[in-house]
Amino acid sequence: MSLQRLIDQAETITSAEDIAGIKSCISDSYEWLESAFNTTPVNQLVTGRAHFIDALLSHIWQLMGLDTVPGLALCAVGGYGRGHLQPHSDIDLLIVSHKKLDASAQEKISQFITLLWDIKLDVGQSVRTIKETLQLAKEDITIATNLVESRLLTGDGDVFDKLWEQLNGKKALSSKAFFQAKYDEQKARHAKFNGTAYNLEPNIKENPGGLRDIQSIGWVAKKHFKEYDGWNLVGHGYFAEEEHSELVACRMKLWRMRFALHLEAGRSENRLLFDYQPDVAERLGYGRDGKSSVEKMMRDFFRIISRVTELNRMLLQRFKYDMLNQSIKNETPIDDDFCLLDGMISPLHQQVFPTPEAILDFLHIVADNPTIEGLDTDTIRQLRNARQRFEDTYYVEREACRTRLMALFRHPNFFDFAWDIMHQYGILERYLPEWDKIVGMMQFDLFHAYTVDEHTHRVVKNVNQFFQPENIEFPRCGRIVKNLDKPELIYIAAVFHDIAKGRGGDHSQLGAEDVANFCAMHNLDKKDADLIAWLVENHLMMSVVAQRRDIYDPDVINEFATAVRSHTHLNLLYVLTLADIRATNDNLWNDWKASLLRELYLMTQKALDNGLQCQVTLNERVKEHKHTARIILDAHGFDDSAIQDLWGRMEDDYFVRFKPPQIAWHTQEILAGTKTILASAPDSLIVKANDNSAKGGTEILIYGRDRKALFAQVASVIDSRNCSIHDAHVTVTRDGYVFDSILVLENDGTRLNSDNRTRSLEKAIIDQLAKPGRSHDNKRKLPRQMRQLNVPTKVRFYTLNDESTLLELEALDAPGILAKVGHAFVDAQVVLKLAKIATIGERAEDIFIVSNDAGKALTQEQQVALKKRVLFKLDQLEDINIS
Repeated sequence: MSLQRLIDQAETITSAEDIAGIKSCISDSYEWLESAFNTTPVNQLVTGRAHFIDALLSHIWQLMGLDTVPGLALCAVGGYGRGHLQPHSDIDLLIVSHKKLDASAQEKISQFITLLWDIKLDVGQSVRTIKETLQLAKEDITIATNLVESRLLTGDGDVFDKLWEQLNGKKALSSKAFFQAKYDEQKARHAKFNGTAYNLEPNIKENPGGLRDIQSIGWVAKKHFKEYDGWNLVGHGYFAEEEHSELVACRMKLWRMRFALHLEAGRSENRLLFDYQPDVAERLGYGRDGKSSVEKMMRDFFRIISRVTELNRMLLQRFKYDMLNQSIKNETPIDDDFCLLDGMISPLHQQVFPTPEAILDFLHIVADNPTIEGLDTDTIRQLRNARQRFEDTYYVEREACRTRLMALFRHPNFFDFAWDIMHQYGILERYLPEWDKIVGMMQFDLFHAYTVDEHTHRVVKNVNQFFQPENIEFPRCGRIVKNLDKPELIYIAAVFHDIAKGRGGDHSQLGAEDVANFCAMHNLDKKDADLIAWLVENHLMMSVVAQRRDIYDPDVINEFATAVRSHTHLNLLYVLTLADIRATNDNLWNDWKASLLRELYLMTQKALDNGLQCQVTLNERVKEHKHTARIILDAHGFDDSAIQDLWGRMEDDYFVRFKPPQIAWHTQEILAGTKTILASAPDSLIVKANDNSAKGGTEILIYGRDRKALFAQVASVIDSRNCSIHDAHVTVTRDGYVFDSILVLENDGTRLNSDNRTRSLEKAIIDQLAKPGRSHDNKRKLPRQMRQLNVPTKVRFYTLNDESTLLELEALDAPGILAKVGHAFVDAQVVLKLAKIATIGERAEDIFIVSNDAGKALTQEQQVALKKRVLFKLDQLEDINIS
């Protein structure tokens, strides 16, 4: 099969009613695209499909007699007008006429469009007069953009010529207005991707540095210069020849990747989702080695879009001055090499970067001049060229560069804009071989939203935010960093914390070795080097302890404080941990995680002050919390003996764990409910929800006589309402009443968004607990992304003391997982005391503290039996209705 044979086949169709024949022709075209992918340059396939569709549509137009309608033209617009069609791209058509059409012509057009739908072409069409088209082009930049690339397919050429003439006439949208609109549109589009190209499921078309950024250059050139070949921009002085060739090469690679994605998806799909990445990588020739093949493909992709971003930025900046008729208003000399032109740093001659040292000196100039807003086109061009000249060696090998880098790291303004330049323009990867290895490196989970290098860049920027005077969101971090004698230490730790990912082994330990070598090469004091290495090696410790251990257990606090050793280590680890979590993805940081880390920080700080006498610290907390809670309750007139009676049934652990306002609220609700709900129905349960009692989210309070599968039922209801449990404290009072405090958030980690939502959840729990039996029908299904991920279930046990066993569970975070675990506890006659729920992307990493029904730690036999039961329950991911 060849393109010409397809065109010939289309033209042999003798009737528009031969739907089967037309569909067969289209089907053959897809077979040609599929078979030719590995043997034909992608540009020939993209233009070839457009040629085939041209022939098919023109032939159908004639078969339906539309060529006899005077003053009517069929035009291709948008990407199709450009003559480019990916396998499943939309076919955008404009049917344009001199004047309003009569009923007969309108009927023919309607039949034509209906036929295109019937033969399953993805058509986007509009039917307008020339006047309507021109008016809409003035009002809607999308329509104006589509028309910039319009061309005649068939019909009345005079109509198209008149349209084209007026589209480019004086009354049409000016090239100045067009450019400004496209410039603003690109900025808004980039903002949707959080200003970065390094998303793990990128959009090949819309992503910063993607095909749309290349198209933006073409649109502007066509509108302003009437140039339809990008090569001519070289003649206008906007591109160097090698830059134009580079842009074309990048476009070819992105086209090929998008083409493969369309073939794999079988539809118009521009998002390179996890689902498609392995198959696309194999189709593109990266092999079938799973993650390894995907990683190679994605690293190439990210490097391509980085180059496109640079070229796009260079060109649009030049266009901005020329098309908006702007002139330089302010020119300020900086030194013999650079000046400031309207806030943009610009070179004064053609060799401002003769050595790698000069590149680092340039960054120092940027740091010295906070008013610099950006790099002008000539600076970017020279920086790109210098980067290529010096690519045979890493700058760290040059002693003068090492001296300059440490001067930058110690500069108070370096991590503002100069650091961004170092990251965005590939300077750091040319300086440090370890950084070069993580550029564009994928992270194969739903926990991380960015590549390793982009995540690390964001960690550094988060640390820098803590230093800023306007930082009011993280005052504790602000106080810590502003008291540092050597701020460069926390920055170096941030740069290296994940630098050893992807090498195999423990990246924290390997990273600590890397940073120790870095410190030795850069002449840091051994004491400082040891502190930085400790931070890198332990950068996950505080997060793990806060989210996966019982931080109100004195042994846990003692163990953590012993590992931390000093206030300095604690302070810097706290800063690094907050910066790290907030840079992982945009939904990960929330009030609940903030409260956990704050609690761990404060209790460890006090334990260090008390010489690691953690029990003393917690005893002081019990007294303080009781005293403050009593003040709150006394103000509401509660009976002292009733309070004493209720509190006497609680262990000290309860008063350590909950804040005074929570204790007061629990007491109020239980005392009130005992007189009402439990008085009339002793076997009922008090169920109350409060959006304000806990800082981290909505607290669900459940109190009453204990019953089987209570936690499992409640967990299932919460999950079915698209909420998630982040913490659960389950205790049984000395007289056999259950007291559950469950902290709930939306599935995206935010608080419940309205009082109605909270009341609805509360009612759903009450209704479920009022039903007979212990089952709940949860209809929530496994999300698309998770179906592609392999997370083996792991169950581990640790004996904490004579009364408690810790169960650690890692599993796919499937719907209903907590309900299933809760039922497994009931089946194995295990009592739940505490649950700490952590969702790390697609993985549930949950901690349960349990005992047997005699109140003792689980025996070896009981652990084995419980593990088998948990694994059995979790085996059926979609079977949520468990009784």
